[in-house]
Amino acid sequence: MGGAAIVWGMTDLTTAHSNKDLILRGFGEFAAGNIEVLRTLLREDFVEHSPDNPSGRDAFVEFIAAAPVARAKLDLKRIVADDEYVAVHYHMSTPEDEHGTAVVDIWRLANGQIVEHWDVVQPVPEPSRTPNGMF
Repeated sequence: MGGAAIVWGMTDLTTAHSNKDLILRGFGEFAAGNIEVLRTLLREDFVEHSPDNPSGRDAFVEFIAAAPVARAKLDLKRIVADDEYVAVHYHMSTPEDEHGTAVVDIWRLANGQIVEHWDVVQPVPEPSRTPNGMF
């Protein structure tokens, strides 16, 4: 039997809880319209993995300030933390988009700041196409 072995490490629950709280507070501030909260959350050399989004704290904050997410309603559905990673699943909607978008952001934190970000973004289809719901 060949193949790679999977080794599961122990999660540092204190770090996971602290990181989850930090992201939850930051998400709440951002959803309330405080875009500048990102300047305290992101490390200066922040790395962005999403296509066409810039890396670096200042460039990223300027980009997000002009993006639709800055004016959208954000409805948090769940947040999951595992050591240095926090995933946030939410419904993003605007008056122009009846169904909105399902978003999962994955943040990696170090020393109380966000150092990396990935996301998965999917338009929410007509309810008849998702009988079990998107969220």
